[in-house]
Amino acid sequence: MVEDTPGTPAATLRPNAIGFVDALAIGLNATSPAYSLAAVIGPIVALVGVHAPGVMLASFVPMVLIASAFHYLNRSDPDCGTTFSWVTRALGPTAGWLGGWAITMTGVLVVGSLADVAVRFGLLAVGLEGLAGDTLVREVLTVLVILVMSALCVRDTQAAARLQNVLVLLQTLCLFVFAGVALYRVYAATGSPDAVRPSVEWLDPFGAGGSALTGGLLLGVFVYWGWESAVNLTEETKDSASAPGRAGIWSTVVLLATYVSVAFAVVAFAGTGYLAAHADDEEAVFASLAREALGGWDWIVLLAVATSALASTQTTIIPASRTALSMARRQALPSSFGRIHPRHRTPAVSTWWVAAAATVWYLVIRRISENALADSLTALSLLIAFYYALTGIACAVYHRRRLTDGVREFLFIGAGPLLGAGLLLWLLGESVADMADPANSAGGASWFGLGPPLVIALGLGLAGVLLMLARRAASGAFWAERPSTAPDPVDDRAAPTAVDEAPRTPESAGRH
Repeated sequence: MVEDTPGTPAATLRPNAIGFVDALAIGLNATSPAYSLAAVIGPIVALVGVHAPGVMLASFVPMVLIASAFHYLNRSDPDCGTTFSWVTRALGPTAGWLGGWAITMTGVLVVGSLADVAVRFGLLAVGLEGLAGDTLVREVLTVLVILVMSALCVRDTQAAARLQNVLVLLQTLCLFVFAGVALYRVYAATGSPDAVRPSVEWLDPFGAGGSALTGGLLLGVFVYWGWESAVNLTEETKDSASAPGRAGIWSTVVLLATYVSVAFAVVAFAGTGYLAAHADDEEAVFASLAREALGGWDWIVLLAVATSALASTQTTIIPASRTALSMARRQALPSSFGRIHPRHRTPAVSTWWVAAAATVWYLVIRRISENALADSLTALSLLIAFYYALTGIACAVYHRRRLTDGVREFLFIGAGPLLGAGLLLWLLGESVADMADPANSAGGASWFGLGPPLVIALGLGLAGVLLMLARRAASGAFWAERPSTAPDPVDDRAAPTAVDEAPRTPESAGRH
């Protein structure tokens, strides 16, 4: 780590490092589309049967509403801390700190798992099944992947973005090749014995009943999560007040098309029985189906999942590291987290902290129990719903003076984000109730009389509160901030960018 030279201005994030297309690719890759589909298509089908495409469609609704909140909040305050910064301004420092903590912890929870999937499916794609099943080999390679992706994040934002462009094109092409071949074989009557021709009725999310839809939507939150990584790069994006938010919205739209298309193909080709029977084995879902549908070309789908997880390993580090950077700027975290590499102009310290925490979590949690890693991923839905809902509420509160300016403002700045937040809070409550029963956890495991995923989420929440109290006792400057509202209404299209106006420094970033 290269320190700033005494007496020289502090380094800032590199402005205009990436463009809209780069941000869009990063937003898409952060969701890890191929891996997300492999992980959830079986469980969703087990819940709702052929209506899985409809659940993907219904899950899109709260996501695009929250994406609208990110878009308008970013116009008012292009800050790489996103939820942390915006919630602090609208709802106060305590809510903002907890929102920032939730974002950071999602990165810690999932980065190791994503790298592990990238390694496993990468080895399968090149025919090394033996090594893919070797725990030690996978762990060593997983840690190596985390380190390499973290180094790339530190080294060059532009190079990282170019890699994301290649990876998103590769995995999307592979997915659509698989979907196209699978559907062709269904209509040619050469599919699996349980194949069924798709119907437009599959788009009805209520076809399997309300309780089944609730469970499916909980999984849907996970498959769409991650698109906001594009907004975390706002200070490094050209047209920072507009492009990142638009990239976030378009990411959800592209994901909708991808998820619905592939869900139709997978359900039609495999049938609901096979998918439900292998609901907990993403390798069986995509690897076996790819082998059956594509024959010797099954490596295409395996490569799609591997590149998907690899890309998401990198992009998931972005929101966690830049949120920590933003928190340090405003003295919500120690100032060391706010150090920016003067040459590469990236948040080097916070990036390596996230990488180190994610590596330790991955190595420790794998040794707790066979299902602990999966349980930590299940706990993600609680953290995701929490900080997305906070953002939706913050949008309406921060812009409350603008909600009567017109129909667009009322719908897209107020009612839409609040509706999205309400849906996510409802899902959060349903998820807590479900996870409280150990019978609903993987293997029926029980920790302290509760399901392991809920214990993990509550433990992280308690750790966050304790760290917040400790930080407040050590330095209470951040907690002196008071909630505020957006400035008087202006034309959004002419909104200035924070990067163009002045570089953010630890001294100036907290001023409103």
